[in-house]
Amino acid sequence: MRAVTTSGPGGPEVLGWGEVPDPVLRPGEVIVDVVATAVNRADLLQRAGHYPPPPGASEVLGLECSGVVSEVGEGVTGWAVGDEVCALLAGGGYAERVAVPAGQLLPRPAGVELATAAALPEVVCTVWSNVFLLAGLRRGDTFLVHGGSSGIGTMAIQLAARAGARVFTTAGTAAKLDVCRELGAEVGINYRDEDFVERVREETDGAGVDVVLDNMGAAYLARNVDVLATGGRLVCIGMQGGTRAEIDLGKLMRKRGSVHATTLRSRPPTGPGGKAEIVAAVRHDVWPDVERGVVRPIVDRRLPMSRAAEAHRVVDASEHIGKVLLVTDGA
Repeated sequence: MRAVTTSGPGGPEVLGWGEVPDPVLRPGEVIVDVVATAVNRADLLQRAGHYPPPPGASEVLGLECSGVVSEVGEGVTGWAVGDEVCALLAGGGYAERVAVPAGQLLPRPAGVELATAAALPEVVCTVWSNVFLLAGLRRGDTFLVHGGSSGIGTMAIQLAARAGARVFTTAGTAAKLDVCRELGAEVGINYRDEDFVERVREETDGAGVDVVLDNMGAAYLARNVDVLATGGRLVCIGMQGGTRAEIDLGKLMRKRGSVHATTLRSRPPTGPGGKAEIVAAVRHDVWPDVERGVVRPIVDRRLPMSRAAEAHRVVDASEHIGKVLLVTDGA
């Protein structure tokens, strides 16, 4: 089969398109003939040599895909050859075929075109597991998501607004903030021109927000603690602003706040807190609203998989809104 290959750690120029061995079907897995995958920040880190795949995972990039089941392994029930699916992956999505643990499959949502469904698994599972299952966002809460125009951000805004939370977001341009507001953000903050801490305090009469979803890491840690309300929960899921920072524990304790740092990729396929558990929760709690169109994938553009380097340049430069898809021939 063909897949996106890497000549070594580096920039987008290290990505190529060539022949690699087919995936091996193991018990409990299915083979998916890939129609599309989506570019995630984690892919950029792996390409640069900073985020190796978990033990046993494919070395090929790609944390989600959509496609058609072509083989079903021993012990798999509920799935059949020909099913149209999307899937959460530990790797391997930038390829024509991928092996997937059956518990990480989701049916293509009714009303969502198959290639477009590739934009859903990673962002929905990330947001649902962190904002709702971990941080416990509920109706009436205030919620701040950084990078609201990203794939994660556009999904977090929709799911938080659907849940009845008051949504705040940051983004770097007026056009991106306009999209965020259309998706349900009440307050948009241009991080290039405004201090998000001051703006949130103004909008909440000094109370702060109940939940923060952060992709920046170290660069925003102190200010994220500043913006928390009493009992607030900060969830860090990215390191775009570095990995090391100091935290004022006294301030956090006075607020009775909490800081969580999580990854989705390294979770085990099964067991408590594993990928299958999260996928099952998403299928039960989110998929019906995706099928009704209440929650929708936001796709900026789609490019042939052979042009993965171009897609990485777009995401590296934050030129996109929502997800950038890579599609196989004929998709």
